[in-house]
Amino acid sequence: MAKLVPPHGGKGLVECLLKGSALESEIKKAAGLPKIVISDRVKGDLIMLGIGGFSPLNGFMGKADWKGVCEKFMLADGTFWPVPVVCDTNDEACKVGDEVALVGAKGTVYATMKITEKYALTADEKKWECEQVFKGNGDDSKKFWEVAESDHPGVQMVMKQGKYNLAGPVKVLSEGDYREKFPGVYLTPAEIRAEMEKRGWATVAALQLRNPMHRSHEYLAKIAAEVCDGVVIHSLIGNLKAGDIPADVRIKCIQTLIEKYFVKNYVINAGYPLDMRYAGPREALLHATFRQNYGISHMLIGRDHAGVGDFYTLFEAQEIFDRIPYAKDENKPAGKALVTVPMKIDWTFYCKKCDGMASMRTCPHTKDDRVILSGTKLRKALSEGAEVVDHFGRDEVLVILREYYSGLTEKVEVKMQKAASGSAMK
Repeated sequence: MAKLVPPHGGKGLVECLLKGSALESEIKKAAGLPKIVISDRVKGDLIMLGIGGFSPLNGFMGKADWKGVCEKFMLADGTFWPVPVVCDTNDEACKVGDEVALVGAKGTVYATMKITEKYALTADEKKWECEQVFKGNGDDSKKFWEVAESDHPGVQMVMKQGKYNLAGPVKVLSEGDYREKFPGVYLTPAEIRAEMEKRGWATVAALQLRNPMHRSHEYLAKIAAEVCDGVVIHSLIGNLKAGDIPADVRIKCIQTLIEKYFVKNYVINAGYPLDMRYAGPREALLHATFRQNYGISHMLIGRDHAGVGDFYTLFEAQEIFDRIPYAKDENKPAGKALVTVPMKIDWTFYCKKCDGMASMRTCPHTKDDRVILSGTKLRKALSEGAEVVDHFGRDEVLVILREYYSGLTEKVEVKMQKAASGSAMK
C-alpha cells in the first residue's frame, strides 16, 4: 500500500474531538461550567484541534510556546510550529486549575478546557508578535506600523485580542455546521487520508485557495497532478476579510471546474475550517504544517501566497522554507521537523504569443503579451461590473461569480496591490 507522509510532531493524529458517550457526558458537564466567549478565529483553531489538523497540539499554547513560535518557529519542546495558536479573553475571574466552556458568539459550546496557564500580553508584546509573524522580511518597523494597524487584517486581529491568553488541553464538542454546509467537501485529516490511501496515492500536492479559482490556479493544480499521484484543492471555508468571496460560492466554482476540466481520479475537492490570518510567509508555513496532518507531501506555493496588500515580496513565502529545518536534518529529533515540502512555482499567466498558460520560466515574451491573473484583480473587476478579459477565467465560473455579485446590496472596495495588478512584473 502507498505510504503517505506521517502526521506532524511524531505522535500520530492528535484528535481532541469527543464522540459517543464521552461527548454526551462532556456536553452535560459543560452546561455547568463557567463560559468563556471565543472569537471566530479561536473557533476555527478549536475545530482544527478537534479533527487533528493541528497535530501534535492538544490545546492552546502557553507563554513559552507562544514566545518560541514567534521567535524561533518552535514550540518549547523543539517541535516546529510557525504561527501562535492561542485563546484570548478579557475574563478576570477564571484562573489556573479551572475548567471552562469555550462558547461561540451565538452560544454554541465548542469545547471545554482545563486552564493550565493564564498570562497577560501587554500592548508591546502584541506588537512584538505582529512584527515576528506578520512583518515578513521588511526591516523597517516604523514603516510597517504606519500601515499595519489600518490595512493588515492579521495585525488588527492580534491587537484587538483580549488582555489574557488561556492555555491548556481541550476537549472539542462541536465541528460547527461545516458538515451540513459543505457536505463531501469538509473533510477531516483522517477522512482525506483514507480517500488518498484508497486511491493508492503517496505523493500528494495541496493547492491552497481563498479566492475564486482562475486559470493560474487551474494551471498550478494540473502541474501538481502531472508530477504527484494526485492533488487536493483545499479551500479555506472559515472567515475571510470584507470583500472576499464566501466559501459556498468558491466551492461551487471549483466543483464546476473539476467536472469539466479535470480528470476526477487525480483530484480531491476539500475544505478546512480556519479563519485566514493573512500572514504571508508564516502562513505558508502553517499551510504546509497542517497539510502534513492531512497526508500531503507537497504544498504548492506560488506568487504572494497568503499575502495581503503589499506587505510581502512576491516570493517571500517560497524563500522562508529555505530557512527552516526539515526532517532530514540530523540534529532534529524524528517527527519534530516539517516533512511537507514546498512545490515552488514561478509567476504564472496566460500568454497570447505562447497561446497558453505559462510562467516566467517558460515564456520569453513581454508583459504586454500576457494576461496577468490574480484573485484580487478578478474580484475588483467583478465588483465594479467591469469586463473580465479573455483567458482570465473559465466562462462557467464567471457565470457563477457574476450571479453572486449581482445579488450584493453592499459592495466593499477591493484594493489593488502591485502583485495583483501586474505592475511588479518586469
